[in-house]
Amino acid sequence: MAYKITDACISCGACEPECPTSAITAGDAIYVIDPDACIDCGACADVCPVDAPIPE
Repeated sequence: MAYKITDACISCGACEPECPTSAITAGDAIYVIDPDACIDCGACADVCPVDAPIPE
């Protein structure tokens, strides 16, 4: 099960460097997670100040 980033994202960028598989990239309005690259580790959720990454 991959994580996804909800609309609560404030585009702070805290999650991107924490991802061990580089599955997180900046989207048009919010950051996005590539579900094929996500290993469900939760590192992004641990650092997000607004709890935007959630298990899908």
